[in-house]
Amino acid sequence: MVKAVVAGAAGGIGQPLSLLLKLSPYVDELALYDVVNSPGVAADLSHISTTGPVKGYLAKDEAGLKGALTGADIVVIPAGIPRKPGMTRDDLFKINAGIVQNIIEGIAQYAPKAFILIISNPVNSTVPIAAEVLKKHNVFDPKRLFGVTTLDSVRADTFTAEVSSIKDPKSVHVPVVGGHSGETIVPLLSLTTPNVSIQGETRDKLVNRIQFGGDEVVKAKDGAGSATLSMAYAGFLFAEAVLKGAKGEAATAAAYIHLDGVTGGSEIKQKVGVDYFAVPVTFGPEGAVKAENILTKANEYEQQLLKVAIDGLKGNISKGVDFVANPPAN
Repeated sequence: MVKAVVAGAAGGIGQPLSLLLKLSPYVDELALYDVVNSPGVAADLSHISTTGPVKGYLAKDEAGLKGALTGADIVVIPAGIPRKPGMTRDDLFKINAGIVQNIIEGIAQYAPKAFILIISNPVNSTVPIAAEVLKKHNVFDPKRLFGVTTLDSVRADTFTAEVSSIKDPKSVHVPVVGGHSGETIVPLLSLTTPNVSIQGETRDKLVNRIQFGGDEVVKAKDGAGSATLSMAYAGFLFAEAVLKGAKGEAATAAAYIHLDGVTGGSEIKQKVGVDYFAVPVTFGPEGAVKAENILTKANEYEQQLLKVAIDGLKGNISKGVDFVANPPAN
């Protein structure tokens, strides 16, 4: 029996993500947690004719977080708020960082063995926040904590297929490494399967589109929203990969992980010089079985992209670690 929890289930990502998990044969029970509307979302989903109960929990209830998390095998966290007019990125970071920290505190107490999948932005910083909180509770397991970067992979496959005139994007696989924002996202186009040849200005535009694809959605929505449906789909793909691995099925996906503690991770850390990095990860019953070092296969152009990404990640990671070590004044 697999109990899945969506923390932030009533939001733009949370609702479609919860729907997809309700349809998954790998999920037997679904718990939905949010500050508002989660019981309503749960009631709606419970009418769908797939097996397994769905229950909603509210943050205001005394046992809301405890009820949602107790017995959880996997917790997916899209909780957070989008940036509003007049709000700085630092303002947004403090709010979302605090939300993630609170949920991770609950996981440390009520579901310390659960697989934790973080979607809440900025992922480059929220994953280190989660790790630091789990360390304080002595329950940190790097094999069970993941930053979800799957949307970068989905975009890379889709956009590369378009440029290459390939009809089915699912037949294309572009390895994407690094982080999950802007220039920290590094598509390794030279390692694309099947092999494609994209050079010059076309390559530069493609890389930029993969890195800043989120801006495309925000513009199309006239600033009234961001990528929610595609993110929900990508989050679901990643959750299913983790659950397949837990059942002993072959499963691999890119994930932003704490490199030390995962087989192959230390070798990657020696090359990149940071504690967290997104690379292809193989999953098993205990979570991350192996991190694959494909960075040495990157061409010269991609090596330059990696340098820029690593510089950006250093600051992002430090910001997350410092948030827990030195909490901001209320």
